[in-house]
Amino acid sequence: MKTAQKTKRPQGTNSPSFESVWALIGESHKEIAQMIKESKKETDRLIKKSQKENAERQKENAERQRENAERQKEIDRLIKENAERQKETDRQMKEYNRRFGDFTNRFGEVVEYMIAPNLCDKFREFGFVFEKANSGTRVSDYTHDLHFEVDVMLENGDKAMLVEIKTKLTTEDVKEHIQRIEKMRKYADFHGDKRAFLGAAAGVVMTPSVKKYVLGQGLFAIEPSGETFNITPPNNQPREW
Repeated sequence: MKTAQKTKRPQGTNSPSFESVWALIGESHKEIAQMIKESKKETDRLIKKSQKENAERQKENAERQRENAERQKEIDRLIKENAERQKETDRQMKEYNRRFGDFTNRFGEVVEYMIAPNLCDKFREFGFVFEKANSGTRVSDYTHDLHFEVDVMLENGDKAMLVEIKTKLTTEDVKEHIQRIEKMRKYADFHGDKRAFLGAAAGVVMTPSVKKYVLGQGLFAIEPSGETFNITPPNNQPREW
């Protein structure tokens, strides 16, 4: 019998054998499979982490939306309350203005029936003899477009005193009164009235600065004092128009 001859590798070569290549492929496959497994595991971990973070963000956003909704609800409530308060304030201011107007009218009546007649006697102390005291003198001259009203007007044949009376006298009231006297001067000139006109301003409340302004404009200042009133003459000679 013939004995089988083994295949001999060519001498002088280092080529790997089939078995060693297959073994390397097997090892590589295991390493790749392990890498894939670890990569999938890391990916799953990252996905779960991301999902958890997204869930937490959504929860936080939902909480913020709920808080914002509550804040908006509170803001709407406050706006509604403020609107109701403003409505009530407007009503109270309207009522206050009505009552203040009534008070001012009543004060005017007090001036008409109590102060006005006494003004003639008071001004005698300053050398003025006024024979008449008229309350609510109204002038309506449409021909010359002169329209005004005088609270109290003291008169004689030579002079007339125009008195403005306010609950709280202001410098603006004094300026308007001076304009009123100037209109009276024009009206008198148009109607041949040659009398000289003087001015006085009275106030239940008159601050020192307003009083100083009154006197500086050449007007008499009239202030309440107990059950009567005091008259302060201007700083210099009374101004005449």
